[in-house]
Amino acid sequence: MPKRSFAPPDGGTARQEPTPQNPPTPDPPPADAPVAQAAPTEPAAPTQPVPAEPAQPEPFRAEPVQVAQVAPPVAEQVVPPLLPDRPAVDPRSHTASELTEYTIVRRRSDRPGSGWRRAVHVASIGMVNPGIGPAEQRRQELALRIRCPLPGPRQIAVASMKGGVGKTTVTAMLGLMLAEHRGDRIVALDANPDAGTLADRLTGRTDSTVRDLLDSLGNVGSLSDIARFTTLSGRLQVLASEQDPARGEAFDRAEYERVCAVLSRFYNVVVTDSGTGMVHSAMDGTLALANGLVIVGSHTVDGASRASRTLDWLVAHGHHELVERAVVVLSQDRTSPEIDGERLVAHFAARCRAVVQVPRDPHLATGGRIELDKLRQATSDAFLELTALVADDFGNPPPARRQ
Repeated sequence: MPKRSFAPPDGGTARQEPTPQNPPTPDPPPADAPVAQAAPTEPAAPTQPVPAEPAQPEPFRAEPVQVAQVAPPVAEQVVPPLLPDRPAVDPRSHTASELTEYTIVRRRSDRPGSGWRRAVHVASIGMVNPGIGPAEQRRQELALRIRCPLPGPRQIAVASMKGGVGKTTVTAMLGLMLAEHRGDRIVALDANPDAGTLADRLTGRTDSTVRDLLDSLGNVGSLSDIARFTTLSGRLQVLASEQDPARGEAFDRAEYERVCAVLSRFYNVVVTDSGTGMVHSAMDGTLALANGLVIVGSHTVDGASRASRTLDWLVAHGHHELVERAVVVLSQDRTSPEIDGERLVAHFAARCRAVVQVPRDPHLATGGRIELDKLRQATSDAFLELTALVADDFGNPPPARRQ
C-alpha cells in the first residue's frame, strides 16, 4: 500500500508511519507433494491515522509577591510660618477718628457717576454695573487722601504778592473741598485788611466780620458763640473780613493771633485768605502760624513772576522750609499760546513740593458766588488734587522758621 503522511493539527512536521512487514514466504513444496489449496486471505484493513495529542498547558504558577518594606513614618518638624514684617509704626498718635466707613469698610463695586458706564447702569435699572472708570477711581483715591486723620488743628495760608490771580477763588475752593470730603470742622478766614471778598464768593453775606468777633472774644466759650459771627456755605464756615478799610487797618498781627487761637479751639482746619501786602502785620502773623502754604500765580508773565518773587521773599525772611513744603497753583484763567507752560511748571516744581494747574472755568470767571455743581469736571478735579496735596502734609510737624 502506498505510504501516507498526515500533517499534525498544529502545523508541525509530519510524522512518518512505520511500513507494515510482509509475512515470510514458505519454501516451495517438493514436486511429488500434493498441492494444498491455499485459504483465501482477507485484505488488510487500512490503518487509521493516530491524531496528535494536544499540548497540555503548563500549570499556573503564582509568582511570589515582593512586599516593599515601608519605613515607619518619621515625625516632621513643624516649622512655624514666617510672620509678615510688621509695618512701620506711625509716630503720630492714633485716635478714634481713624476708624471711619471710608477706611475700614470693604466696598462693593461703586455705581458709576458719568460716561457710558452710568448709561449702562441706568438703562439696566441697576442690574448691570460695569463699575467705575479710571477717572472716578482717581477721584476716590484723592478723596481718601483728603480724609486723612489730623493729629491736631492745622492752619493753611493762601498768599500771593499780586492781586487778581485768583487767590480768593483758590481759598474758597480749598475750603469747600475740605469741608465736602472731611467730617471735621473747617473754617475759612478772610484776613485781607483791604475789604476782602471771600464771604462774597461763598455766602454773599458780610453782616458779621472778624472785627465783630474781636470785640466779643471775652464772651466766646463755645462753638455756638462763634457761629454768631460766621456764615455757612455748604459745610464750610466763613468768617468775613472787615469791609471798612479804615477799620481794617487795625487788624494787626496780635489781633490775628488772638482770632486764630480761638478758632483753633473749635475748628480742625483754618484756611486763611491773606492780603497782597507781604509786609503787613497781619501777614506776618499768618505766616508765623501757618502749617501749610499755597502760593497762587497765573499763566502770564506778571502772574508767574510775582509768584516766584513771593517765594524769594519768604526764603529771605526765614520761611525756607515752608516754601519747600508749599503747593503752587497756576491759574489758566488768563493765558496765551505764547506762554511756555511746561517751563513754568518745571520752574515751580524745582522750588516747591507740587504744582497744580487750574483750567479756565466760565463759572469762576464771573466773580460771583461759587457753586460746586456748576464747575466743569476738569476744574473740580484740579481743586480736588490741590486739596489732596495740602492734606498730605497734615501729619508732618510744623515747619521750622529761622529768625
